Amino acid sequence: MQGQPVHPDQRPGRAGRAGRHPVRVRGHPQPGGGWLMRVDPPGWGEVPTPAGRFRLGPVRLPADLELLTGWMNDPEVAEFWALAGPPAVTERHVRAQLDGDGHSVPCLGLLGGAPMSYWEVYRADLDPLAAHYPALPHDTGVHLLLGPAASRGRGLGAHLLAALAGMVFGHVPSCERVVAEPDVRNLRSVRAFERAGFRAAAELDLPDKRAALMVRDRDPLPA
Repeated sequence: MQGQPVHPDQRPGRAGRAGRHPVRVRGHPQPGGGWLMRVDPPGWGEVPTPAGRFRLGPVRLPADLELLTGWMNDPEVAEFWALAGPPAVTERHVRAQLDGDGHSVPCLGLLGGAPMSYWEVYRADLDPLAAHYPALPHDTGVHLLLGPAASRGRGLGAHLLAALAGMVFGHVPSCERVVAEPDVRNLRSVRAFERAGFRAAAELDLPDKRAALMVRDRDPLPA
């Protein structure tokens, strides 16, 4: 299941360089500041899921590069992330976030202590994506890929997305919505978001794909 960068500037395999944001519109000014400079998803701790205990860990280069490159070269992943190629392709994409303005944080997802997914948690309202939908302050965006092929197609993505949304709401009080923009053709991804409590709010014409805007709202406080 993938929720991928969409613009060729974010796809080093096509454009030769990576942008700083999950959705990058050519020539769009890059905003500065933001809560991700102060919020640390790898520090959110471990949470239980039906599949086991889950947590986000930091991506460390070059230590994690071989693992991530292997995942990006899996044909099912490459179809939507478009980052297949030598390690330098993946490194450029991840390094742009690690060295960027803090609005997008790349993470490893660990289940039972074993790395098995890659995540990008980002400030959607400060991203060029916000030009394509009515963003609210502190909307938090998420991209996910499940690395091992054996992890796909058995409902695991939905469990992890639900857990991640709960972590965001628990650690970012100012965030009222978690959003994602998978390719409308990626039916497996869209269905996983729906099973995780997201709703399909709209279809968006983004620079490099038609996307399903998936939104999960914070649960209202009990009366």
